[in-house]
Amino acid sequence: MKLVFAGTPGAAVPSLRVLLDSGHDVAAVVTRPDATAGRGRKVAASPVAEVAAEAGVRVLKPEKADDPVFLDELRAIAPDCCPVVAYGALLRQDALDVPPKGWVNLHFSLLPAWRGAAPVQHAVLHGDDVTGAATFQIEAGLDSGPVFGMLTEPIGPHDTSGDLLERLSRSGADLLARTLDGIDAGTLAARPQESDGMSYAPKLTPADSEVDFHTPAMRVDRLVRACTPAPGAWTTFRGARVKLGPVVPAPEAPALPPGRLSVAKHEVLVGTATTPVRLGAVQPQGKRSMDAPEWARGVRPGDDERLGGD
Repeated sequence: MKLVFAGTPGAAVPSLRVLLDSGHDVAAVVTRPDATAGRGRKVAASPVAEVAAEAGVRVLKPEKADDPVFLDELRAIAPDCCPVVAYGALLRQDALDVPPKGWVNLHFSLLPAWRGAAPVQHAVLHGDDVTGAATFQIEAGLDSGPVFGMLTEPIGPHDTSGDLLERLSRSGADLLARTLDGIDAGTLAARPQESDGMSYAPKLTPADSEVDFHTPAMRVDRLVRACTPAPGAWTTFRGARVKLGPVVPAPEAPALPPGRLSVAKHEVLVGTATTPVRLGAVQPQGKRSMDAPEWARGVRPGDDERLGGD
């Protein structure tokens, strides 16, 4: 089939690479416009755009997917099908109507669970034991279209969203390729999603990622892992923001009041509503990331000092 691939971040790159190596013809790639990124805030192309350019594939970067110029370009390319992985923009009906075999999305959840922008983060945040990926036909509703195929992936007790997304992006790429093969051969039909088990996964913002040490250790652990690497879990110390890497619940440690620090030579504990957690990486505002004992040696917390509010 002639394909136009739509995707933007690094999680979409494995799918693009698999399709470039497949028997399908990737005629063009659609991605989000260049944006500022990194500590230097330099304007850069998306990871998908970079891979497409290296492969000599035409790259389209419309501001909106209903832009008339873009729609004319898409119609001129005349794709049979448009696979999508984390494109990051709403597809209007005018665009959906172009390919005769539709737009097929790879979504990183077991639909209908965790429809929306941040399925992997919410699976970690809510303590799911298993997640997965699904391919489905895009329609007007939010991730509500009929499903072609699924795969499952266990969530380990120390998995961050980044860990989980990396695994799903690789296994999901193969699922997407198999789905397109089945559509091309006429051997695969989509089935309506189940009505039970529907849940939504809105994007997590920096406000959502503030750690509240007045919650149980399990909640603190899940929140930090869900927000790693983005948007990044954080708290405050002496009025300044501090970014936190994954923590480890320490049920064997003596109880501490929420937020209270306990510093030893090789570890830093902080109290929660239940048992303490052991801090991992700490990154003060405007400084490099470091392990918690190194951070503590620099700031020398007092006996009554805490992370976060009282």
